[in-house]
Amino acid sequence: MKHSPKLELHLHLEGAAPPAFIRGLAQSQGVSLAGVFTEDGSYAFRDFNQFLQVYEEATSVLKTPEHFAQLVCAVLEESLAQGVIYTESFISPDFCGGRDLGAWREYLAAMQEAAAAFEDEIMMRGVITCIRHFGPDKAKETALCAAETVGDFVVGFGIAGDEMAGKPSDFAYSFDMAREAGLGLTAHAGEWGGAASVRDALDALRVTRIGHGVQAISDPALVERLVREEITLEVCPGSNVALGVVPNWRAHPIEKLRAAGVPITVSTDDPPFFHTTMIQEYEHLADTFGWEAEHFSALNDTAIEAAFCSEDDKLKLAKRLGDAHD
Repeated sequence: MKHSPKLELHLHLEGAAPPAFIRGLAQSQGVSLAGVFTEDGSYAFRDFNQFLQVYEEATSVLKTPEHFAQLVCAVLEESLAQGVIYTESFISPDFCGGRDLGAWREYLAAMQEAAAAFEDEIMMRGVITCIRHFGPDKAKETALCAAETVGDFVVGFGIAGDEMAGKPSDFAYSFDMAREAGLGLTAHAGEWGGAASVRDALDALRVTRIGHGVQAISDPALVERLVREEITLEVCPGSNVALGVVPNWRAHPIEKLRAAGVPITVSTDDPPFFHTTMIQEYEHLADTFGWEAEHFSALNDTAIEAAFCSEDDKLKLAKRLGDAHD
């Protein structure tokens, strides 16, 4: 498990920033991030709302394309140590040039160049993400950034942030723009908004993947729909436990969803915030639900199928997985 290859489809780039990296940037800028860190140096938060505040304050020291290039390197090094060979990272133009297309291109070029240096070991692709609680007008600007830079690196579009802000239909225009540009589509839902939020995202945004989606388990008809329409869930169990979406690992519905036939993948979401890693996620799944090698192999197969990257990239990933099992 420790050295087995892994694919991760739900990783927020800024949320994966090692605390030491953010502290170093803050110190170099003479910025005091009071309240962002605990005494032991980790990120501090009590609940989801404070998590969003700490997240945005911590990312405020990421100000230049060079900072984001350095961040990509720091995050990919952490992922490599976990055996990850493919990662789709949520990247927000809101934090990269304020959704200005020209500025976004500069940030993107810096991140893409940084990621290219790791390509032989870990393949990184970007899912451009609007922030739900920033509102639908800003989301349109984010969607334009995504649509104008679609390519080998920019492969998807999604929405994150406060799941209780607004309605999915408010963002339909942005998702239509991204769809027309050929981007894969995903949406955070079913983390806090109940099963209805998953259904609303499917109906209004016509996505093929749902970020989290675990509260769908309360609605058998919705679970059947996920199976029938082959909607992949980007499940982040450690994140769900850390934020109190579920009380503990034993109560997590991931095994029930898997057993029902829902396509699932496993990711870390914002790993340093939630004190988790991909290796720890796998270990908890094995210890809690008795998952074995075939279960984790199925996760990788599902992730390759659901990934937004090119078919050539998928063939390369499948070969790496095959070589690892020979």
